[in-house]
Amino acid sequence: MTAQAALALEDVGLVHSNGQRALQGVTLAVERGARVAVIGPSGAGKTSLLRIAATALRASEGRVELLGVRPWQLGARPLKALRARIGVVHQAPPIPPRLRVITAVLAGRLGAWSSGRALVSLLVPGDIAGAQAALARLDLADRLFDRCDRLSGGQLQRVGMARVLYQAPELMLADEPVSALDPALADMAVGELIAQSEATGATLVASLHAVDLALKWFDRIVGLRAGVVVFDAPAAAVSRAMLQELYATEGGVLPTQAQGGFNVLERSSRSDPVLPVACR
Repeated sequence: MTAQAALALEDVGLVHSNGQRALQGVTLAVERGARVAVIGPSGAGKTSLLRIAATALRASEGRVELLGVRPWQLGARPLKALRARIGVVHQAPPIPPRLRVITAVLAGRLGAWSSGRALVSLLVPGDIAGAQAALARLDLADRLFDRCDRLSGGQLQRVGMARVLYQAPELMLADEPVSALDPALADMAVGELIAQSEATGATLVASLHAVDLALKWFDRIVGLRAGVVVFDAPAAAVSRAMLQELYATEGGVLPTQAQGGFNVLERSSRSDPVLPVACR
């Protein structure tokens, strides 16, 4: 554990109520201001890892520190204050369908507001310009007053992301944040998360389905499989062999967005795994 870490896990394990083990022996330290991508095959434990980091789940084993404190040693009020410093981008944002987009975005700061201000904001949105600016970064400024049930799944994902941009938290956690977006929008949206981290000094930890997005945008890559960290390395050091091992359970085929500089893939005559050229 280190005071400089925004997120520190030491020998963390998680067993769900049905007895299924999701994480085992995970030790990970993410320095403040760092940008880390977590990749791995389906069922690797990526969502479980982020839910522990968001205090939505309590680890079954090990020690967890967030922003310099151990969350489960806090009382109710300090824990609420800690959660207000953490922003979570969900794969399926938990946004009530009849809520207006502007209200959904402004909800990013509910944890930092008094009960009175939060109630007023639900009835009469206050910071229209702030919400619109966050949405504009994700090409959604024109949907400001729409109801959320009129949006597509990809638009809802971007609304959830705009809410975190507006919140401006110290720690951003993104769980498959662009799974419903086309390659161009996915690349743009991840770029906005990176820009937010660079501008505010916020720490960013994101689980990504697309390996090419992770390698393009993030300085550090954590490979997770079957709840165990397989590797933790700078993006430039992630080799073809490391990726093949990580995705061995899926035939070694890497999921990609086929975007930007990573849109050229190779496959040999021996049916080798498909890999981005950058990973040769």
